[in-house]
Amino acid sequence: MSAVHDALIVGGGLVGSCLALALHRAGLSAVLIDSQPPQLAAAGAAWDSRVYAISPGNAGFLESLGVWPRLDRQRLQCVESMVIRGDRPAGRLSFSAYDAGLRELAHIVESGALQQALCDAIAETGRLPVVCPAQTAALRVDGDCAQLQLGDGSLLHARLVVGTDGGNSWVRQAAGLEARVTDYRQTGVVANFETGGNHRGAAYQWFRDDGVLALLPLPGKRVSMVWSTAGDHAQELLALPAEALAARVTEASAGVLGALRLITPAAGFPLRLAHVPKLVAPRVALAGDAAHNVHPLAGQGVNLGFRDVRELVKVLSARAPGQDCGDRQLLRRYERARREDIAAMELGTDGLQKLFAARPVWVSGARNSGMAAVDRLPFLKNLLIRHAAA
Repeated sequence: MSAVHDALIVGGGLVGSCLALALHRAGLSAVLIDSQPPQLAAAGAAWDSRVYAISPGNAGFLESLGVWPRLDRQRLQCVESMVIRGDRPAGRLSFSAYDAGLRELAHIVESGALQQALCDAIAETGRLPVVCPAQTAALRVDGDCAQLQLGDGSLLHARLVVGTDGGNSWVRQAAGLEARVTDYRQTGVVANFETGGNHRGAAYQWFRDDGVLALLPLPGKRVSMVWSTAGDHAQELLALPAEALAARVTEASAGVLGALRLITPAAGFPLRLAHVPKLVAPRVALAGDAAHNVHPLAGQGVNLGFRDVRELVKVLSARAPGQDCGDRQLLRRYERARREDIAAMELGTDGLQKLFAARPVWVSGARNSGMAAVDRLPFLKNLLIRHAAA
């Protein structure tokens, strides 16, 4: 039999790459496996239409791995405040990093740039194997070892296999783990714009009759848009010429940042909720989108994944002498530690999505009044901020 590794990580996106690097830094032998090369940032490329709001806690973790310093500071933007508006004038909720005693609420990072930084950090180790491109064919657990067969017939062995291979996770299916999927019948439309006014580090979000519109600050006079909306409306937005789309978003955002000008083509991705009741099976664990899919209205999807990584590495690093990485007790400890955070985000985002999708007038009044009530409770607002910043 070939060498037995501590962990095989299937899925080389942001979460999988981060996990592989973190396990390597912790002194464990890991192999990263992916079916296709990751989407990296091209030198001098235009702004990436897919961005993430990375929490301060996760930014600190990425810094400890030597990833954060590799990012171009000229293309990073701190979010210092956030304004959320309902579908009535009374519905308003604001958050401030300063009021919560933080330097920032989040860091806006381009997807390709963060993936590039992770890949460069992995390559620099010189001792973290990456198998790519590689198709997974079969997973077998036999006693104290898991065996992964690749499409070319080769076999890899490890004490633990971690699925970080996205919402349609092959590892999850191969391990017999269930996912309960709710299709929101919505599309997230993303694009970047130049603005007529200064955003001053503020993020904006509107709960509208036609979906949830968010504008996230980018460096300079630029913003990144995510408009989560019904399929027909999304297709209409995606089909608009650049000037017409910019005018539509300017109008929908009440011109809060002045006239907008499109600088990257619009793109769309389907939205859904995926609840995974069990995150572990014998010698298998899930992390990232393989373990949960949530609505993007809170911008916490990738943050949940990075917190999965932090907890799994913590649990594996604290194992007892002689206890291997696939020990069921360790995996159950990881699952229990992540359950509350994941459940809170699933319930929160799904509840908000359903609440603002409801049409009755009395529901509209109640939800907007609720936003206004929370806005008058600094203690509650700061608790929400602290959780999101972790």
